[in-house]
Amino acid sequence: MTTTLRPSGSSTGPTDADAVLAGVDIGGTTTQVVLCSTGLDVLDRVELPTPAAEGGRAMIGTVLDGLGRLLARTPAPLAGVGVGAAGVVDARAGRILVASDSFAGWAGFAVTAALEESLGVPAFLDNDVNAFLRGEVARGAAAGERYVLGMTLGTGVGGALWMDGALVDGPHGAAGEIGHIPGFGDLPCSCGGRGHLETLAAGRSLAARYAERTGRNADAKGVAMAAGQGDADALAVFSAAGAGIARALLITAGLVDVTTAVIGGGVSRAWSLLEPAVKAALEDEPPVSGRPIRLVPALLGSDAVAVGAAARARTELASAPA
Repeated sequence: MTTTLRPSGSSTGPTDADAVLAGVDIGGTTTQVVLCSTGLDVLDRVELPTPAAEGGRAMIGTVLDGLGRLLARTPAPLAGVGVGAAGVVDARAGRILVASDSFAGWAGFAVTAALEESLGVPAFLDNDVNAFLRGEVARGAAAGERYVLGMTLGTGVGGALWMDGALVDGPHGAAGEIGHIPGFGDLPCSCGGRGHLETLAAGRSLAARYAERTGRNADAKGVAMAAGQGDADALAVFSAAGAGIARALLITAGLVDVTTAVIGGGVSRAWSLLEPAVKAALEDEPPVSGRPIRLVPALLGSDAVAVGAAARARTELASAPA
């Protein structure tokens, strides 16, 4: 049974200085919950294992458990909660549409309805990469930027668009998903397609490309370590990934004229190995605008999705009728 929580104190508007916002990042392994001020400073956080195999109710129960611990440590009232979740989501309806097979009973789950029933405050749902970009624009590497591509390089490759100061998700929630646009070779992708950027730049793809070249098995971190020691095959794998990332940036800039790209995810920790190939490709073929794209590594680290989810809640609450 889901625990019912209530905000401490009376419900207050999002502009009240003493109110707090909750941001949640539901990942396949861990769930992170943060409490933020209305200025999006992280006040407190907790991280718990995600019961991904136990279904949507169990996952929301974990969120409520974490949030309950945080609220017990603050006298401030809760104004609202935002959630970033992996997969394809209906951000308007607050429901998961498609989830990977690592999540049981998650596809179709009404996330925001479950949270609102238990918390008594408004709740909002975003795809995790969209939430990541919201966080980096609000308080991170792309703060103040108006035309941004967010790209996460992790187990897969995700993308999100920030245009004219607002997130663009599209009618099907797929805007900015540069990781699954074809034109990057002919290798099979995890999604069932072929030739997607993910086949070159995702962590598991770096490992697979290295194994193809050498016959040696290593994870992405191991390939990065080999490249740092001058391994020519590992360097070639990162060079191909960097060239692919540059091509994705050029495609995006040619279509929607982004000025900035913020790169996050676990693979981005090896940015020093990717950056030379990205910059070389962009110098050989600059964007059609003739203006360089500003490349910035993400700043918020593991807080980005949760802070971005809280930022979504703040935006929605500020625009709600009084």
